[in-house]
Amino acid sequence: MRTPFIGRSRELKEFNRLYQSQKAEFLILYGRRRIGKTRLVTQWMEIERPRAFFWVAEPTSSVDQLRSFSQSVLRFESPQSQPPQDMSYGDWRTAFEALARLAEKERLAVIIDEFTYLLEAEPAVSAYMQHAWDHMLSKSNLFLIISGSHLGMMQRQVLSYQAPLYGRSTANLLLQPLPFGVTQAFYPNYAADERVAVYAMLGGVPAYWERFDLEKSVSENIKGEFLNYSASMHDEPRLLLADFLRDPHNYISIFRAIANGAGTPKEISRFSGLEEKHIPQYLNVLTDTGFITRRVPVTQKPASRMGRHYITDPFLRFYYRFLARRQSQLAIGVDEQALEEIKRHLLDFIGTYTWEELCQEWLLRATGKDRLPFLPDQVGGAWTRKAQVDVVGINSMEKTLILGECKWSPRAMDRSVLEDLIQKTAEFVPSEGRWRVYYLGLARGGWLSEAQGFAKTFGSTKVQGENWRAVGISLLDLPQVDQDLMEWSNGKDEEGEIPF
Repeated sequence: MRTPFIGRSRELKEFNRLYQSQKAEFLILYGRRRIGKTRLVTQWMEIERPRAFFWVAEPTSSVDQLRSFSQSVLRFESPQSQPPQDMSYGDWRTAFEALARLAEKERLAVIIDEFTYLLEAEPAVSAYMQHAWDHMLSKSNLFLIISGSHLGMMQRQVLSYQAPLYGRSTANLLLQPLPFGVTQAFYPNYAADERVAVYAMLGGVPAYWERFDLEKSVSENIKGEFLNYSASMHDEPRLLLADFLRDPHNYISIFRAIANGAGTPKEISRFSGLEEKHIPQYLNVLTDTGFITRRVPVTQKPASRMGRHYITDPFLRFYYRFLARRQSQLAIGVDEQALEEIKRHLLDFIGTYTWEELCQEWLLRATGKDRLPFLPDQVGGAWTRKAQVDVVGINSMEKTLILGECKWSPRAMDRSVLEDLIQKTAEFVPSEGRWRVYYLGLARGGWLSEAQGFAKTFGSTKVQGENWRAVGISLLDLPQVDQDLMEWSNGKDEEGEIPF
């Protein structure tokens, strides 16, 4: 059964904008494997029914690909004809010229999917396409889309300054993972905390979501997709890294180190056994892939020495924390022990990473929804050698600061959590100027009545420091965060309907 299409209304509208344009348009659609690029294109075609030519490159020779493309063009031009099996244009320039003729009068969408397979077989094809675009295609009534999953190759051979196609596209779309807010539509049978757990393991990759059986429990899906030795999910990290790295062994050691809490070159070296002097070079490469990022306290400058490295991709983070070292165990069928250990540590894992990230996303999205007294222009976390705050929003121009505490415990929190947060304030208020500070409490299990009473009356108190004063507290629980993110994160379009 085909799974529902959700959460891409903005991208569909962009496709429509480009197709309805009065001039030639060239869209480069790219993104990591399994992110849903082909599904996005085919969904747009099903909804809008444009006049469209759709061709998918395959991992075969340049001659085979040119023959396949040529025959597809001829069949599109004359649907009743059947080209001879050996029919082919003489070269790619001639083939692209044929596309220009098809788009001389009537609007035509041309989609070339898996473009990186074509680049692997015929690296010069981007130069041929550049020549065709400059001399013919850009003057036709064409909406051209090229899409590729080999992210490293797309960046090097299509998007980089040295690439022949650089500057030719009229739009570039890096397809992002789906936000947590659309999980409610995809997993209607799962409670909010179960969907947070699933997001902590799979991230926002639609193809991974489809692996989970919606009729099974989270634990059953973990056993079937992660703890089954033959499950295809075990191949995913290797495939993802192969897009960027020829020899991933040392990089895998770094992933494992970061997944287990190492965040600085010294800590990574200690965990991995790699020489510390080489770690920055490896980290720079992994940062370029987008799977790892260096975060600094949002209250400090980017060059801060307090920076730490994190795995940004939830699936890789989960895999290298819980699964990578268990391959030999899974091979002999000790999946029950593995499941129990995952369950035992998943609470802290979610609280440390996914819940904090979702709370930061809530703050980022709430800034335009009249839910807060002031609007931060930077959102993240903050830490010093003495203290840490999970969620921070700062506006240096307005001298406003939001400090938030995130708790993933299933029990309700008491006022001491808020008092501890307030006591940390002086550690994070910048020294220049007079600041106003607002507090957020975000707890999975909600808040006890004493904490709620404390928050209600807090605004009338005069809590302040040397160069700051507090103005109020808001308290949220998981159901509220879940509902807000569903409404705010492309789960609903402007008319309030979930786009399927």
